[in-house]
Amino acid sequence: MKKAILYINQFFGQIGGEDQADFAPAIREEKIGPALEYAKTLHAEITHTIICGDNYMGSHTETAVNEILEMLADKEFDLFLAGPAFQAGRYGVACGTICKAVKDRYHVPVLTSMNEENPGAEMFKHDMCILRGGNIASKMRKDVKTVTSLANKILDGEEVGSAEEEGYFGRGIRRQVWRKDAKPASERMVEMLVKKLNGEPFETELPMPKLDRVPIAPAVKDLKKARIALLNTGGIVPVDNPDRIQSASATRWGRYDISNTDRLESGVYKTIHAGFDPAAADADPNVVAPVDALKVLEKEGAFGSLHPYFYTTVGTGTTQAEAQRMAREILPYLMEDHVDAVIMVST
Repeated sequence: MKKAILYINQFFGQIGGEDQADFAPAIREEKIGPALEYAKTLHAEITHTIICGDNYMGSHTETAVNEILEMLADKEFDLFLAGPAFQAGRYGVACGTICKAVKDRYHVPVLTSMNEENPGAEMFKHDMCILRGGNIASKMRKDVKTVTSLANKILDGEEVGSAEEEGYFGRGIRRQVWRKDAKPASERMVEMLVKKLNGEPFETELPMPKLDRVPIAPAVKDLKKARIALLNTGGIVPVDNPDRIQSASATRWGRYDISNTDRLESGVYKTIHAGFDPAAADADPNVVAPVDALKVLEKEGAFGSLHPYFYTTVGTGTTQAEAQRMAREILPYLMEDHVDAVIMVST
């Protein structure tokens, strides 16, 4: 019988919740969590379950990947599974990261499942088949069933259909196939055109990506009188991270008082961002959130005044939907203080 190995995070691995998110990779010679559901219909035996904390994979990616690849070095397996990851951003990125690494090193099929809002889907959908999944863990049985259906086709050597047929995200790969209806392109094109002219629904054969167009804001009329606010996606927070902002795939943001300080001091503030070396930002948080420079410019009269708070989240892996939601939550604070413009600092 063929063999498979499953990767899951610390929560589904029954290690713990957010308090165990720094759990280092471990391999278990047993079926744990979702592996029990996969095993019901998968045409392969799940021989091992690999568990790794989401923060550990996000903050120590190269180390975590290398540790897991070494764990697999002496294992026989025909398929590598990960997740399902639902809408959990850090988990989705971790599943995509390890699946790609396993595929590149061991040249075996890899499969995972994520919600369309998971940043991992956009990051890795061109590298592997990622099944479209639900947004919460209660969808697990359905998601596992979808993954298993495609996995069994691969294991049994059957032809894998299109993204629409199998339920995975489109990979941007086009291939020629014989249509069952044998209808030529000219007829299909005319049918679509007639439907479009009559205002009827139709489905294009070449969908174009949808881009969110944001209009350019009008220029500040008089900078000398303008109220300026500072925002950053570099994860600058008080050292105890009171708002528990995630180090990647953030769903939280923070608002911190700077009315009585001229600069952000090391040891009082730090970065929790998992996408860059934190040494410089921890030594001087102002290199990411330049409170010191803005305070000097304010005193020099370069602009009218500085909003008494700065705002923080983490950009790496954060979905567009989550970013939009956080912006909507921050906006009332800025509008209440009559802020004219914001400086958004990235990394």
